[in-house]
Amino acid sequence: MALSMRCNVKSVFRFVHKSNSHRRLFKAGKATGTTSLPKAQVFSGIQPTGVLHLGNYLGALESWVALQDKYSTVMYSIVDLHSITQPQDPQILRENILDMAASLLACGIDPTRSILFQQSQMKSKQKNEGSVGLYTYPVLQAADILLYKYSQLCSSCVLFLSRLYSQLCVRERVMLLLCRSTHVPVGEDQIQHLELAQDLARIFNNQYGEFFPEPRALLSGTRKVKSLRDPSSKMSKSDPQKLATVFLTDTPDDIVLKIRRAVTDFTSEVTYEPESRPGVSNLVSMHAAVSGQSLEEVVRLAEGMDTGQYKNVVAEAIVQKLQPIRLEIQRLRADRGHLESLLAKGAEKAHSLAAPVMTEVRKLVGFY
Repeated sequence: MALSMRCNVKSVFRFVHKSNSHRRLFKAGKATGTTSLPKAQVFSGIQPTGVLHLGNYLGALESWVALQDKYSTVMYSIVDLHSITQPQDPQILRENILDMAASLLACGIDPTRSILFQQSQMKSKQKNEGSVGLYTYPVLQAADILLYKYSQLCSSCVLFLSRLYSQLCVRERVMLLLCRSTHVPVGEDQIQHLELAQDLARIFNNQYGEFFPEPRALLSGTRKVKSLRDPSSKMSKSDPQKLATVFLTDTPDDIVLKIRRAVTDFTSEVTYEPESRPGVSNLVSMHAAVSGQSLEEVVRLAEGMDTGQYKNVVAEAIVQKLQPIRLEIQRLRADRGHLESLLAKGAEKAHSLAAPVMTEVRKLVGFY
C-alpha cells in the first residue's frame, strides 16, 4: 500500500509537469506594501511543533499580522493534520496546539480581523477515515491552499484525495484541486508546493472551466535569521544546541546569554558582510528587524563599538521586542478554555466558507 501511494504521488508530479507545456507563470508579490484587494482571500498554515522562535516571528508572523489590514479575508490554520505525518504524543500535540494558538494571538493575530482555526476541527462525520498525510503531503498542502476559494482542507477531502490516488487514473486525480485562495504567504522553501497548487488549479480549470484562481505567492522581504551557534544554518526550534535559538518564551536573561554567546569572529568592528562575516551580519540583521531600522542605520549606530559591546545592544533590542509577547503568551496559555473556544469558533467560520466550494467541486466533477 505504501509503495503504491508513493508511486501515485510521483505520477501526479510527472503528469503535472508534462501537462504544463506552456510557460509557467509564477505569480508573486511582496507581503509588505501590497495594496488592498477587496475580493482577495489569503490562507496560510503553521504546524504545532513546539515553541516559536525569533526566526519564525520575523520571517512569517510579522507579515501575517500586517496582512490582516490588507486583505478582505485572511485565514490562518494550525495544521495539526500535517504534523502527524511524523509520530506524535497525543497529549503533547494537544498542548502544542494551544501553545501555538496562544503564540499567534500574542504576536498580533486578531480573530476579529482574521479566521484562526485548528485544521483537524474541520472534520467529516465519516467514521472510517485514516491519515495518508505522509504519502500525499505535497498535495495535502496544495489542497490546503486551494479548497478555500476562501480557505482550507477538511479531513473528508483528505480521504477523497487518497481514494482518488488509489483508484482513479492520473488525469482524474486532478479533481482534488480544492482551491480558491488567491494569495498565500510562503517562504522560499515552500515555493515548489505553491507551484504545484497553481499547476493543479490550471489543469482543473482547463478540464472543467474557470473555477479555481491560481494563488499568488506573498514572499516576505525579511532576511532569514541564522543560528546563533552556526550562522551558516537557519535558526531552528529543533537545534540540539540550546544557545542557538531565541524562543518567543525566553526570559530576558535567556536572551542576553544567548546573544552574548553568539558566534562572531576575531574582528572587533561591526559591519554587515554576510559572506565574509556571517555571525556579525546575523546580529546586524536581527537588530535591524526587531528595531525597524535599516541595516545601514544599525551599522552606523554601532560605530565605535566592538562586537562584545554591540551584542549587548542587540540583546536589549530583542528583549524589548519579545518581552510583551512572552508575557501575553503566558496570560493566554493560562486560560485553556478561552483558546479552545476561539479555535472552535474559527473552525465554524472556515467551514462555512469551505463547504460551498466542496459542493461546487462535487457537482462539477459529476458526483451529484
